[in-house]
Amino acid sequence: MPVETTPIMRNQSHGFPSAAAATPSQGPGSAYLRHQPKSLSGIAVRSFCLGISLALGTTSMIAILVCTSSPLWRLPFFLAALSLFHFLEFWTTAAYNTRTAEVSSFLLTANWPGYAIAHATAAFECLVTNLVWPDRSWTPLHMGMLLCLLGWVVVIVGQTVRSVAMVQAGPSFNHQVQFQRSAAHVLVTTGIYARLRHPSYFGFFWWALGTQLVMGNLFSFFVYAAVLHKFFSSRIYHEEELLVKFFGDEYVDYRKKVGTKIPFVP
Repeated sequence: MPVETTPIMRNQSHGFPSAAAATPSQGPGSAYLRHQPKSLSGIAVRSFCLGISLALGTTSMIAILVCTSSPLWRLPFFLAALSLFHFLEFWTTAAYNTRTAEVSSFLLTANWPGYAIAHATAAFECLVTNLVWPDRSWTPLHMGMLLCLLGWVVVIVGQTVRSVAMVQAGPSFNHQVQFQRSAAHVLVTTGIYARLRHPSYFGFFWWALGTQLVMGNLFSFFVYAAVLHKFFSSRIYHEEELLVKFFGDEYVDYRKKVGTKIPFVP
């Protein structure tokens, strides 16, 4: 699952890459060549493909909803939601933490292959259950439509919170946990971080569960919830050990005042 570095450390320095970053055999622009971490061609291809899949998913979902009574609009919805999520992962990084943006910022192969297996399983469950139980007769008190609408709200809120968190963290956000504190790092407790201690984790947790509500996936909903809770609770525990080491009582006081809003993760 997608991960972040310490989201509440803002790097306020405005330095430039040192000359040591480039070697005689590798010029300063070598990272942007094909098959390199910041490959411009790789970024262009991924953006192009995500744009196509987002358009395909959105138009297919609308077409099925308008022209048929089939519940299978949920599959192109999932494709569109995933496409938008991965595009925004890169875009927010490129726009607000430009120096760290690279091909991996799309998170398309994050936690591979478990991430891909989870989404493939969700798509398969959606396909089977919507063909066998098109009216969602298995939902409690026939609340399928209400749960679907709730899922839409949760997806939108989750995606918005995650993207806003990445924007407000700016240069402090990274998809890999950082283990050393820069002298320019300060504790940020304003904006969305005044309400959520780990808003990026909160956003992805609820976004993922929201997609399963929209899709009507009973099995995948509970599996996602269990796996994500285990993942984020462990990551937050270890990450906050570093935060306490970096900021001491300042972070301890902040942690007491602001929760994660992830169930059973204080």
